[in-house]
Amino acid sequence: MKVYIHTCMNRRKEGYFNLMNKQTPMTPEQSFFAVFCIEALADELKTTGDKIYKILTENSDILDDYIIPCYDALHTQGKDFIVNELKEIMQKRGVL
Repeated sequence: MKVYIHTCMNRRKEGYFNLMNKQTPMTPEQSFFAVFCIEALADELKTTGDKIYKILTENSDILDDYIIPCYDALHTQGKDFIVNELKEIMQKRGVL
């Protein structure tokens, strides 16, 4: 687990993963977590979940390239940490 967390955090620092823009298959737990992330960001940024979803999928690849691959590490963190982490990545990728 430590290696996985380290790999995800290093990739987060770089602000980019390379999955060739292909959608990552999700488990039901990962789907629920993705919805949680989208709605938490929407609340924080005072916008709709639809707009956040578009930012994370159409304007960037953050959902398929960070949230889902790093699910194991991210879902153990608190809401504030996750929201701040995702906002930082969105800023690095120029979508926030």
